[in-house]
Amino acid sequence: MASPSNSSNNGGVLGVSNKTSYGRCTVTKITASTPSAVTTQSGTRLFNYVVAAGGGGGGSSSGGSAGGGGGGGLKSASCVVDCGSTALGAVVIGGGGAVRSTGGVSSFVIGGSTVTVCGGGGGASSYPANENGTDGASGGGSGGYTNGTSTTAGTGICGQGFAGGSGVTSSTSASAQAGAGGGGAGAVGANATQPSPTNSNAGSGGAGLDLSLLVGTTVGVCGAFSGGGGGGKRTAPGCGSAGGLGGGGVGGIGSNVRSATAGATNSGGGGGGGGEGPSSGTGGIGSDGVVVIKELNKASGVWSMQSQFSAQSQGTWPRPSAGTFNIDLLVVAGGGGGAEGGGGGGGYRILSCQPSGPGTYTVTIGAGGNAGTHTVKGTNGADSIWNVGPANITSTGGGAGGTGQPATLNANPGGSGGGGGMGTGSAGSGNTPAVPAPLGGPQGNSGAPGTKNSPTTYNNSGGGGGANAAACCAVGGAGKSAIPVFGAAPQPYYPAPTYPSGGEGYFAGGGGGRRENPNPAPPALFAGGIGGGGMGSNGGNTPPGGAPAPSKTGVVNSGGGGGMYYPGCLGSGGSGVVLVKIPSAAYPFVSICGSNSLVPTPSGGVARFVASGALTVD
Repeated sequence: MASPSNSSNNGGVLGVSNKTSYGRCTVTKITASTPSAVTTQSGTRLFNYVVAAGGGGGGSSSGGSAGGGGGGGLKSASCVVDCGSTALGAVVIGGGGAVRSTGGVSSFVIGGSTVTVCGGGGGASSYPANENGTDGASGGGSGGYTNGTSTTAGTGICGQGFAGGSGVTSSTSASAQAGAGGGGAGAVGANATQPSPTNSNAGSGGAGLDLSLLVGTTVGVCGAFSGGGGGGKRTAPGCGSAGGLGGGGVGGIGSNVRSATAGATNSGGGGGGGGEGPSSGTGGIGSDGVVVIKELNKASGVWSMQSQFSAQSQGTWPRPSAGTFNIDLLVVAGGGGGAEGGGGGGGYRILSCQPSGPGTYTVTIGAGGNAGTHTVKGTNGADSIWNVGPANITSTGGGAGGTGQPATLNANPGGSGGGGGMGTGSAGSGNTPAVPAPLGGPQGNSGAPGTKNSPTTYNNSGGGGGANAAACCAVGGAGKSAIPVFGAAPQPYYPAPTYPSGGEGYFAGGGGGRRENPNPAPPALFAGGIGGGGMGSNGGNTPPGGAPAPSKTGVVNSGGGGGMYYPGCLGSGGSGVVLVKIPSAAYPFVSICGSNSLVPTPSGGVARFVASGALTVD
């Protein structure tokens, strides 16, 4: 008798037909133009695609503030393709626009038809000449100039994006000039704002589109594409701007304070607009475009036994899942911005929980709040969120510090409350909204009120509260250590130590306030709280002992509150962070995206999220 063979008919058919689709999904990122056809896996029947064009370059400035570049055009869809066909053809990747220039066109041939997307428009400039923002898939933002000259924003064309925002011009105040954000694939660029005749804030870039559900989180910026670039800011006070979701670059600030950045690599993001001066006045270039193909090549539930055997032999059959498991979770929100009073530390929640099983869990990292001034209150930090469906774990941003003049403005509540303004300003309360145990317990503590030393004229503002303690006088409240849960420092998932606080393993310290006294005082009397809180000020806003002004800023990814301002934006709060500790058995099944990292440890792995992203469990 002849021996059995592994023929195509071996074992018969499971299901109603012999049509086979097997193997794991594959994501292909194409970053260079190619004239040849794109080859898919054997067995592919369906795929999703994204085509992003080059983002526009941000404008440059000398004697004004430039607009951000517009995000590149964006198209996406799901398609059917026959295995082995030539339906997928040539790819053209549009280059990012140079400074002040429109991005390049991207295209992709599908089934004999060409999908084409337009490049993003360039941002408005004041150097070497005043130029309007240009039209594109999304338009470039307009700028603001010394002589009050008005420029216009570019509009969105091709039905693939939105217009840029409007800048603020002034012929009397350099600090009142600010550029606007470039448009994004999902929203218009934000207008610059002018809270007072001598102060303005640049507009952020318009949001792009989050397409992570279509093509995953390993492409673009965690699956998002074509954000607009932020506008530039000429001088302090007032703040520069963020790039839009999906890779938009940040705007420049002042003379050499912060340079504009380019759009994120292969995201289609627009470049940030320039601020002022020979360094920060140059705009950021736009990002190159990209084509992404995700093949939906999963087991269909209908297959032959032979095809299953072949898939197992080739290692293409889906691997076992991690199942359910417990994790340790730290969620720290952005710290509040300092003004006269210090900003409160971001909300701090640490707990153990169980994910609902395999799937993708989104993480939102809250930005630090903007700094205020002597007369204008800053903003609260933004919330950080671990997304597990209806029971999201949310930590609340820290409260902004209060002001001193012309009338005292009280501090804001938050995860930890801000410090009160000079004299009679009341403090902000912590743990707002309330979070009871066992869901991480209270998020933080209250700031300190302002004080008046009657009958003298020497007034003090309060420090911001911290995760572990309330503020005391002008000293920021202490943050809380995560070492008992996440291991002893040093570890790569902790922020580096930063003067005057920010010890390894500590998070969400409050910012220091102002101690008004003609005699120099030890820095310990207006220090930020351990855990990233920014330092306050002594006397007439002078940094103590020659300490650099950036010490006012809350430490990045610590959730520390901003210290008492000096000058302008240098009292902003620190951004938040999320840590996820995963047991050793589940660690191989976990992946994360973007600038975030997955760090192995003796007891498993720790995912450190320093920017919004996603954690995927197989």
